[in-house]
Amino acid sequence: MERQTCDEAPIKELLKNQLHIIAEKIKNNLDSIENENICLLSDFERIGQLFKKAESLAASFYLQCYLSSFTSHYSDLSVCVGHLMERRHGALIVIERKDSLEEVLYSGVPIGAAISASLLEAIFYPGNPLHDGAVLVQGDRIASAANVLPLSSAVFEGKKIGMRHRAAIGLSERTDALVLVVSEESGLASFAYQGWLHPIHALETPHNPETDVPV
Repeated sequence: MERQTCDEAPIKELLKNQLHIIAEKIKNNLDSIENENICLLSDFERIGQLFKKAESLAASFYLQCYLSSFTSHYSDLSVCVGHLMERRHGALIVIERKDSLEEVLYSGVPIGAAISASLLEAIFYPGNPLHDGAVLVQGDRIASAANVLPLSSAVFEGKKIGMRHRAAIGLSERTDALVLVVSEESGLASFAYQGWLHPIHALETPHNPETDVPV
């Protein structure tokens, strides 16, 4: 399968279009601010919704950028995470990049299978003996499951961070690995990279960023 670069990613154009829409909305508000008969509060709420959509697109764009050089199965990972979010099945998926993970990851059960959304979903199905640990992805294969990751010792003031998220951040603090996380409590997804946790609101590519959110 041919790997798509970030410059070729269609989602980049969607993100640019969404940012242009936001910029135009903000410009219109700046033009209207002197008119006391125009209330901008409802516009601020709509712009906030547009920013959330832009954040979702940005998360998908950068996630694809970070993964594209190391696996050609971005779409399988996207489908899998989307289904896990819908079903609120907790998950940890580690994508190995340049750094070796041998010394920081406690090896689990060898899998050695090609990446597929259905296999990943089966691994993380509640009750499956492998579902509590992390899946390790190396290139285009699922190397192992039920791996144990190092926990982050960082203090997250004002935030409740679960064990999966601490594990994802912990590994990303020590290596260049990218870690996908799905919370079974909320059904929300995130990815950890370089010690930071970024929310993923949706991994499906919208068809029209201007009409997806009411404006």
